[in-house]
Amino acid sequence: MVWLILVLAVVAGMAFIRLAPSDVSRWHRPIGEAENTDGEGWSGRVVQSSPGLLSDLHQGMLALPRTELLSGGVGEGRLTYITRSKLMGFPDYTTIEQDGDQIKLYARLRFGKSDMGVNGKRLDGLIERARAKRAER
Repeated sequence: MVWLILVLAVVAGMAFIRLAPSDVSRWHRPIGEAENTDGEGWSGRVVQSSPGLLSDLHQGMLALPRTELLSGGVGEGRLTYITRSKLMGFPDYTTIEQDGDQIKLYARLRFGKSDMGVNGKRLDGLIERARAKRAER
């Protein structure tokens, strides 16, 4: 009986992680001050803006597996995405924001304390792919 209760608790927890709604007002917010750094469960990057870069970053995010736009748009100058982990479906939120001559990127987890560097790697890969795409033109 204890095992059944334990299994049901794990299944309920997994369902909550997968099905919990994302509050746009909580995740789609201005980034504020930003720098190239990683914290516990989050990462930030700042890159010099150039014409079309925000759009390239947007297309790069949409090309990532298990990633969808939560809110915003290129014309608005701020976009927020949800990227879910493959196995458990843990959501990470990434906001990309045009701020004058800079583009700020901020990625963070929703559940837990450590992202094991996943958010920083996602941002670095996104920036690298956007730069490579621009170099091909």
